[in-house]
Amino acid sequence: MKLNNSQFTSIEQVTGKYLNRNTVTKSDIAGTTSSFDKILKQKQLDEAEKTSELKFSKHANDRLASRNIDISDEQMTRLLSGTKQANEKGINESLVIVDNLAFIVNVKNNTVITAMEQSDTGENVYTNIDGAVII
Repeated sequence: MKLNNSQFTSIEQVTGKYLNRNTVTKSDIAGTTSSFDKILKQKQLDEAEKTSELKFSKHANDRLASRNIDISDEQMTRLLSGTKQANEKGINESLVIVDNLAFIVNVKNNTVITAMEQSDTGENVYTNIDGAVII
């Protein structure tokens, strides 16, 4: 390979021309940051949507059916609100009381584990919980 000295004014020009280095520009980095921000925001929205849903375990559904308990939309909204409050306080297994209904909720999984009317508990003793929210 023969180099003409008058063509290049610096070693960077030579290496850039003959070594074909890949360079990253500021606009490439800005585009990556923008993409990252979009992905992060989408993931945060997805997580927010997940926490806005409340699932009922098979056991909880069976309890509701066997005890003829119907939950109104307003009660469901309050139950979800109580679950969010429990999550904000770091509670894992929460008792959420809405009107005369008692729900044991696995807060991390947004799952109602069991449900009952407060009068069904007799002694009003709830076990295996680490917090309670009364709505």
